[in-house]
Amino acid sequence: MNSTTQPAAPQRTALLVIDVQQAMFTKSAPVYQSEMLLANILSLTSKAREAGAPVVWVQHSDARDLIPGTPGWQLHPDLIPEAQDLKLMKEKGNAFENTKLKQLLAERGVGSVVICGMVTHGCVKNTCLGALAEGYQVTLAGDAHSSYGKDAAALIEKWNAALAEAGVRVVKSAAISF
Repeated sequence: MNSTTQPAAPQRTALLVIDVQQAMFTKSAPVYQSEMLLANILSLTSKAREAGAPVVWVQHSDARDLIPGTPGWQLHPDLIPEAQDLKLMKEKGNAFENTKLKQLLAERGVGSVVICGMVTHGCVKNTCLGALAEGYQVTLAGDAHSSYGKDAAALIEKWNAALAEAGVRVVKSAAISF
């Protein structure tokens, strides 16, 4: 580094809340530990806002049960974005693919992300891996992502371990700060 080079600005952290949409809660199989999931996401959004960290609400859209504007596409009613929060619509599993997420984060000086939401083995996994590929430091709230179905607990455990091996920091929500 030469004497005229300024040190890099500290990197901010953003919270990405992935696909916690009403249609996920109306499947024939219930969302695994849905009350704990929602409570942990609310705790994370509160901590992020208190710290001035960006909160990004990501909503998946498709032609089946996540059609934009329909009741199923809406966020779970317990989750209420605030005016300063960001919203992002996506059509792929990875929230960075074919969206402006990287640009939104860059504009805010974000270098690390905390990820939570649904579903574990789909969009949560893909967004964690996508964030790593984009060069972000990635923390997964290990108790704030879920799925539905009889294998949900095993899937969560499996992907917490696999993502940790891939370089994601997997931490319980209570231990995460912004």
